[in-house]
This record gives sequence, structure tokens and C-alpha cells, in this order.
Amino acid sequence: MIAEEKQGRISYTNNRRNGAQSIDSKVLALIHRRGRGAVFVPADFLHLGSREAIDVALHRLTRSGTIRRLARGVYDYPKEHPELGLLRPSAEAVARALAGRNCTRLQPAGAYAANVLGLSEQVPAKAVFLTEGQSRTVKIGPTTIQLRQTTARNMATAGRLSGLLIQALRQIGNDHVTAKHVRHLKRTLPIEKRRELLKNIRLAPAWMHPIFRELAEDEP
Repeated sequence: MIAEEKQGRISYTNNRRNGAQSIDSKVLALIHRRGRGAVFVPADFLHLGSREAIDVALHRLTRSGTIRRLARGVYDYPKEHPELGLLRPSAEAVARALAGRNCTRLQPAGAYAANVLGLSEQVPAKAVFLTEGQSRTVKIGPTTIQLRQTTARNMATAGRLSGLLIQALRQIGNDHVTAKHVRHLKRTLPIEKRRELLKNIRLAPAWMHPIFRELAEDEP
């Protein structure tokens, strides 16, 4: 009887160990499929096992140096530069991981939107993304990445040039948009993209309408 109980305990331990190894390998395989530069959160792997098992697997992979912990509950499979070493993921990659797989739309906003369009040379310390989902903030290195829940109207142009432009111009302000800003946009944005701005002009504040129309013109 004692021998049978001992054998049972050994089998149970081996099964748990094999199960953990199986989850580890499945998590690693999924990370490899996403490729270098991928950013992920534990929820991305819950179809593979329990939250506890996923947390343990990610902890092991972090400890082995396979992945990197960026913040609490946020990891990446880092790219490595031959001279610069491990590279930091983009703010957008982190934001998409925070938003979750069910969130298909994010809208850059504030100083980050202005920087994306080249309207500001200053790299913002905070990258703000509007979302229909829950608000969340994390700090990755020197940059704070914030998901900010907003209205359906603000998300109506998400993923389009018009949405990025609206947020960038809103950051600069009506009284501070100059002819230099407009010339820069005409020079850097393809005419095909600029013409599409007119399709969404009704969703922009009234003071932006003349800017949208000017950008849609063919002249540089």
C-alpha cells in the first residue's frame, strides 16, 4: 500500500512537471511565431492554460533571458541591434498589447500624434492613445504609455490620416498652426492620402476645415 501511494505521488508530480513543460513550450512557440519585437501580456496566452500556469511560464522565460519584462504584466521578445544591444519596443506595439486582441482601433493623440506627423521634433515623454476600451497606463523606460478611454466620435476616424491629423492639430491649437506646418504636411504626405481628408472633414472641428481643404489641393 505504501509503495502504491509513493508511486502515485511520483506519477502526479511527473504529470505536473510534464504539463508545465508543455505549457512552457506552447507559450514559447507562440512567442516565436510573433517574432522579434513582439509585445504581449499574460491574457494573450490564456487559451493555453490557467493564468497561474501562464504567469509561471513567462517568469521562467524571463529568468532564462528569452523574453524581457517591460513592466508589471507586460513583456516583449526583444530585437537586438549589433551595436545598440536590446532595443525598446515602439509605443504603438506596447499600446496594442495593453488594448488586447479584441481591440482593433487605437488613435494616437496629443504630443505623440504631432510627433508622428513630424509637426513637433520633441519626443514626448508620454505617448497617449485613445481607445474605446479601458484606460490603462504603464511606464516603459523613460516613456509613459497611456490608453485613454474616449467617445465614439473621437474614434470615428481612428486608423486614418484624418484621425491622426485631427489629434495633432488639436495638440498644436488653432492659434498656433502656421503655414510652415501646412507646407510640411504637403511635402511629407502623399497627395492620394491628402485628398482622402475631405471624406472625413465633417468629423473635424470647424476651425480645421480650411486646413483640410488646403492639404487636399495638388499644389505643394
